[in-house]
Amino acid sequence: MTPKGSAFMSATGGTITTDGNYKVHTFTGDGTFTVSAIGTDPTYGSVVEYLVIGGGGGGGNTDSGGGGAGGYRTATGFSVTAQAYSITVGGGGAYDGYKGSDSVFSSITSTGGGGGGGTGNAVTQKNGGSGGGVNGLGNTPSTSPVQGYNGGSGRMSGGGGASQAGYPEQYPDGTGPQGSDRGGKGGDGAASSITGVSVTRAGGGGGYGDILGGNPGAGGGGYGTSLSNNPAPTAGSANTGGGGGAGRTGYYVGKAGGSGVVIIRYKFQ
Repeated sequence: MTPKGSAFMSATGGTITTDGNYKVHTFTGDGTFTVSAIGTDPTYGSVVEYLVIGGGGGGGNTDSGGGGAGGYRTATGFSVTAQAYSITVGGGGAYDGYKGSDSVFSSITSTGGGGGGGTGNAVTQKNGGSGGGVNGLGNTPSTSPVQGYNGGSGRMSGGGGASQAGYPEQYPDGTGPQGSDRGGKGGDGAASSITGVSVTRAGGGGGYGDILGGNPGAGGGGYGTSLSNNPAPTAGSANTGGGGGAGRTGYYVGKAGGSGVVIIRYKFQ
């Protein structure tokens, strides 16, 4: 515990690492971030930096879109007090177009990614932190800065990511307009160095294509598949909030989104 009158704060919870003069608390599942003492330093004594990412959306089925990435929210200078803060880490949405679950730290909620749309889906949950492919809306509900982008337009499109929208269906070489038999690429995620190393998270999932599946967005998105299973569909990566790759009912089903993460950083010396 920080002695009375110390300049910097002290806290417990999650997996704790250090980066120079900073401590980093990483939560890959639900937990509690407990601030045991606030420091006297007027700049750093009671503030943290956070990165909160929701669970990615699941890929859709049949002429389907990739799952949207979980909402991506980050900021510095966030004030805390000496108390316990419950942490929720959102799970990825199941295949068949299910939306991911929200991640929460204090007053900050990052919304789960929208599920990929598709004619074979059991559900329609396309809107979210980033939108699922096939016209899902991102940044829903609205935050500033935005927590994610829209899914791609039209059938077989990619899910949205933290830094760009999903792509529409493309030519087999990955370029060109909609209607060209390759699933749309997922939107790319965003990079953060909150742990001391730059890591890209919250990429969208690739869409289904008749000839080739869509590529994932950078940051943990999954590959979409095709009628010939080229490539095989993949899930969003765990603890990135990546969207799941799209599939086709009865052949190669879409995959689940990746779980989210909550990371908190503060100066301790």
